[in-house]
Amino acid sequence: MEGARRGAATAQGPINEEFTVHYWKDLADVPRGFGPSVVTLGNFDGVHRGHQQVLRRLVETAAAREAQAVAISFDPHPSQVHRPDAAPQLIMGLEDRVEALAASGLDGLLMMTYTLELAGETPEQFVRNVFVEALGATAVVIGHDTRFGKNNAGDVTTMQELGRQFGFAVEVVDEYEAEAEADGGADGSRRCSSSWVREALAAGDVAMAAEVLGRTHRMRGEVVHGDARGRELGFPTANLSKHSSGLIPADGVYAGWLVDQRGTRWPAAISVGSNPTFEGASRRVEAHVIDRPQESTDDFNLYGQQVVVEFVQRLRGMVAYTGPEALIAQMHDDVARTRSLLSTD
Repeated sequence: MEGARRGAATAQGPINEEFTVHYWKDLADVPRGFGPSVVTLGNFDGVHRGHQQVLRRLVETAAAREAQAVAISFDPHPSQVHRPDAAPQLIMGLEDRVEALAASGLDGLLMMTYTLELAGETPEQFVRNVFVEALGATAVVIGHDTRFGKNNAGDVTTMQELGRQFGFAVEVVDEYEAEAEADGGADGSRRCSSSWVREALAAGDVAMAAEVLGRTHRMRGEVVHGDARGRELGFPTANLSKHSSGLIPADGVYAGWLVDQRGTRWPAAISVGSNPTFEGASRRVEAHVIDRPQESTDDFNLYGQQVVVEFVQRLRGMVAYTGPEALIAQMHDDVARTRSLLSTD
């Protein structure tokens, strides 16, 4: 992808085989004298199209200034520290967030541990310590609603004032808008946001979530043993661990993809829910891989693998059927629709 470089040295190892970006987990890990740099900051949950617009501008500005493009983000999400009982569920796990940020063409990524001590720094303290002294920032690129520092007191105006004080330029990006279905059925536009992605996933509208994200929504986790119900019905499934990362969409059946640990993409009918036909109690995500080559049928064992499940289109809601026969007929239809949607014939 644009801006990604292979084979460069990294501070804490490559993010993966494809993207080689300086990756620091602590401010002390940034080498002395690093810079000059162009910097942005944010939570970047989802790394949606609005985030991507800011990141593209960051990389362009850094190239024009012959500087390093660096993004600053936080783990855990600040809301998980300040409001743990009311914090929104995260759209993506840390591994996927790091990879998505790296794919934007960054030279460096500083993933700061978010603590109450860090939250207590004033906007001036934070900018001086991180932007100026550690990263040698000559320019800052931010979205128009960026907030930072103690009590989120810092905003765009604050950043511009600090830029004049410390000698760096500030560029404000009006973030990307996507088409949305407005009241009355007319097409409208809405600024891309993590909240919009969460709303779409809560409604099962993974297609709209993909429009805002700029890619399909995904979950990542280990394949674990289930109750083998799918295998008994003739539709064996890969069950994701309850500890998987990524926001679970609304209950239902989806067309999508399963990506195994070798990077092979398999078309899949994905079930999200509690198996109401059999009075299931626990919510689960399970993917039935369709149209596997015949020779792979007997040795297609995903147990213990870390896999990615991508959601392309919702097929239907989750309902209780009168018995196994009705459910099997519906599952055959789900597979046929998945095959058609993904054009796997």
